[in-house]
Amino acid sequence: MWRSACGLSVRAAERAIHRKCLRRLYSHNAAKPPKSTPALRTQAEKERRRRDKEKAILSSQHNNVEDQGMKWSEKERIVYSVSTPPGEKKDTTVPFPSSYSPEYVETSWYQWWEKEGFFTPEINDRLPHAVNHSFSMCIPPPNVTGTLHLGHALTVAIEDALVRWRRMKGYKVLWVPGCDHAGIATQTVVERRLFRERGKRRQDLSREDFLKEVWTWKKEKGEEIYHQLRELGASLDWSRACFTMDPGFSSAVTEAFVRLCDSGLIYRSEGLVNWSCALESAISDIEVDSMQLSGRTLLSVPGYQNRVEFGTMVTFSYPIDGQDGEVEVSTTRPETMLGDVAIAVHPDDPRYQAVHGKQCRHPFSDRLLPIITDTVVDMELGTGAVKVTPAHDHTDFLLSQRHSLPRLTVIGGDGTMTPLCGQWLEGVKRFDAREQVMDALTEKMLFRGKRDHAMSLPVCSRSGDVIEPMLKKQWFVRCGEMGQRAQQAVDEGQLEIIPHFYTKTWSSWLSNISDWCISRQLWWGHQIPAYRVTLPDSTDTQEEVWVWGRSEEEARERAAGKYGVAADTITLTQDPDVLDTWFSSGLFPFAMLGWPQQVLLHSLVRDKHGRKMSKSLGNVIDPLDVISGISLERLQEKVKEGNLDPRESMVAMEAQRKDFPKGIPECGTDALRFALCSHKAQGEDISLSVSQVLSCRHFCNKMWQTVRFMLGVLEDRGAELGTLEQTSPLNSMDQWVCSRLYSTVLQCEQGFERYELHSVTAALHSFWLHSLCDIYLECIKPVLSQDSGAGALGQIDTVHTGRGSQREKQVVRAVLYHCVCVSLALLSPFMPFLTEELWQRLYLLRGEGGGRSVASLCLQPYPQSSQLAHWHFPQEEADFTLVQEVVRVARSLRAQCGMTKEKPDMWAVCSPSQAQILLHFGPAVRTLGRITKLHLHCPQGAGSLSFPSAPPPPKGSAVGVVDHSCQLHLNVQGGVNVSKLSLQLSQRREKLLSKLEQSLSRTRVPNYLEKVPERVRVETENKISALEQELRNIEEQLSALQGPPKHNSGQK
Repeated sequence: MWRSACGLSVRAAERAIHRKCLRRLYSHNAAKPPKSTPALRTQAEKERRRRDKEKAILSSQHNNVEDQGMKWSEKERIVYSVSTPPGEKKDTTVPFPSSYSPEYVETSWYQWWEKEGFFTPEINDRLPHAVNHSFSMCIPPPNVTGTLHLGHALTVAIEDALVRWRRMKGYKVLWVPGCDHAGIATQTVVERRLFRERGKRRQDLSREDFLKEVWTWKKEKGEEIYHQLRELGASLDWSRACFTMDPGFSSAVTEAFVRLCDSGLIYRSEGLVNWSCALESAISDIEVDSMQLSGRTLLSVPGYQNRVEFGTMVTFSYPIDGQDGEVEVSTTRPETMLGDVAIAVHPDDPRYQAVHGKQCRHPFSDRLLPIITDTVVDMELGTGAVKVTPAHDHTDFLLSQRHSLPRLTVIGGDGTMTPLCGQWLEGVKRFDAREQVMDALTEKMLFRGKRDHAMSLPVCSRSGDVIEPMLKKQWFVRCGEMGQRAQQAVDEGQLEIIPHFYTKTWSSWLSNISDWCISRQLWWGHQIPAYRVTLPDSTDTQEEVWVWGRSEEEARERAAGKYGVAADTITLTQDPDVLDTWFSSGLFPFAMLGWPQQVLLHSLVRDKHGRKMSKSLGNVIDPLDVISGISLERLQEKVKEGNLDPRESMVAMEAQRKDFPKGIPECGTDALRFALCSHKAQGEDISLSVSQVLSCRHFCNKMWQTVRFMLGVLEDRGAELGTLEQTSPLNSMDQWVCSRLYSTVLQCEQGFERYELHSVTAALHSFWLHSLCDIYLECIKPVLSQDSGAGALGQIDTVHTGRGSQREKQVVRAVLYHCVCVSLALLSPFMPFLTEELWQRLYLLRGEGGGRSVASLCLQPYPQSSQLAHWHFPQEEADFTLVQEVVRVARSLRAQCGMTKEKPDMWAVCSPSQAQILLHFGPAVRTLGRITKLHLHCPQGAGSLSFPSAPPPPKGSAVGVVDHSCQLHLNVQGGVNVSKLSLQLSQRREKLLSKLEQSLSRTRVPNYLEKVPERVRVETENKISALEQELRNIEEQLSALQGPPKHNSGQK
């Protein structure tokens, strides 16, 4: 067993707190909180929202902005054609392709990483920067029968980013892969295949032979999950991959069961369970979906040719025995009346005071039913009298315990009526029996009517069958004490929940848990290591006696010692049931790594329409389809293959036609991972759209073109490049970009430490795209293209010799090289394929290794801000914000004046401090603003300048406002048409005012803060703020166009 210094478990939240975390053994919650009226209202509200989303999909409404984002054309697929045996390093000495192609980039790298053992903890011994820390994590074991969807991809992207970051930090890292055996799902898949190919049912085979069929299927089909994980670039230690049915893990499951039984935390009892008649097995509460019905509804039910009616309330009467009169009762399940053993009324209900203690006679069994009183009865619901069926209703079961009532099972495990119902119903399917019972009641003149009734129908999420509460003897886990200990672990700091605001949710769920039924009536799974004991001279009427053990031999010894008999006189019969799959899966982190120290909860991924991704909705997106691309036709075929409800199929296919009219473009693994990690995963659910992934692919291309440009600039000068420590920026723009990189590294450090990956990706995207490409690269192109003369990055009017210019070029190349190299290392945890491909090219450029060198970026030290301290120039960063605003306004003025190629002169009328900054960054202003010359005019305080103030700007210039103390005047040849420009600004102002009103109106809706998610509110507020700022700028420009500023009047 690997023992970790820092264990982390990653889960999806909020629902994952019970669907993922609390399924696990350390919390043991398989029960939902007690149902209440608010809970029912919540279910109804969810159903209403679901219907609204369906209507929006089926209507003509769709997101125009999104559609624009999804405009794409098929890109050329460049293929890596060099013969490279699997596991051999990719050859990066071949010519650099002209454009980015995910297929080219992602070829061969993963096989090389895996073969070289880069993903094992043992690689740490080969790292020069190794530290004495370890980090371990296990993947939440996915279903062996399934395929990953984007929700799984989010978990993998987050986990792999953290793992790769820690590995680059020098930690000894272990990330354990595995998958669970998925008891119900796997058995169902194999049963269908068996029937389809050989016309046989499971029961036609012995248990041993059927399990051989399952293992055969697993060997054939069970590796698809692992293939997907490799395609996603997950740096898992495959040498330690674990399947929950492996012998070693099975031993851990048995050990856990025995220990929990020995400590009294597992017990056997008779209780009501959620029973799926289609599966003939108990299922967990969280495998039960609540279908909200507003009234009479016909539904398809497995095993029935015709649709079955639900959503109605049937009322009938029970005659009072020995006197005239009757008691009317109402039920949505009239077939269960064969198991009625009493009638309950509220003790204070005046309508039934006279019948307390009386009895009613059952019309079909002639059984006497006592009329009992209990305050649990709702006098306002129905007739106020309740039929009591303890063996088929949870509330009635509790009543039977309080009033010592018998429990009659009238529906069998296969969904047919039992012999207790009489010959006329024995063997009849339960919903067919429903109709026969109502007909019989009518015949006996006891039927009193049927009406529509809004209700919540429990449905098995595995089979689609209607759940039947069933009285069964099963094994249960006592969850209360363990729930308290799990809360205590968090309270005392032994276990950390990330983000911390989920701690309350954690405590809430653990405070409302019930005992967990872990028996499943399946053949595939871990057979329960408990044995029924038959002692010498025992009779069938004796109470069941059970023992448990790690083996049958141990169980026999336990039984012999417990009952004082010889071991060879005991007969043991192992329980044929298997353990709930989640009992096994819940042990996965403990069996592999020990007790976790942290649990990281992340959001759910929803589709673009806000719907949870679900196979039953047909909106699941395979991450491989986003990586490689897929046609609309193939997407639609996948929906048809899913055996969906016809309406759900129609909605799913219509959503696909609107969302992906041309299919899904090839985006690549790196773009998908980066897009997933760019969302704030610690909060609200994520509505991921493919257009966001496509945008990240464009970012990948930007990175590719940047390195391509840099390779052209460096050519054969790689040996001239000094180390990062040796490189000192000379001029203002070098210092600014270096300082921006320092700040970016600092943001990455802080974001990773807080597990806020979205802040890391945002910082990296901003630096590469805006700071490096949009600004720095544009500024250095002139200096790299000139032979000698004026320094393009120095201050205004500073003239350099040819020799000085060459030094400037050398520093610029070094700064550019190190900015790119450091950025690639920063991005590596998110984009492992692209960064490796580009880094290897640069590594080769420096002459530090051949094309087949074993060096890999994923093992390089992760950049630290302390290493870039000599690159920190906070004043340069602060001052440059003014430059960016000036450039923005200058470009806006150029656009307003219709300038495309012209480079006019520009005057900045500003304060002395602003003038000094603009002087310092003058070349950048000229280059980025596309102007010929920058004139700095200071109406006030010119005497404090270190240079002479320029004359006032000429009349007729186009005027733009930077802030209250800085105006720009663009000298337009032939003057500016003030009337035309004023008209354009006025028209723009009207459009903005309309948009602003629309945005503000959205914030005025009732209960805006409660109804609108925080993410949407923040987006709306930012939009309003931007609109208001642009309106202020337009007003200031219109004011400036009316005449020159007052402070210029005295200088004409």
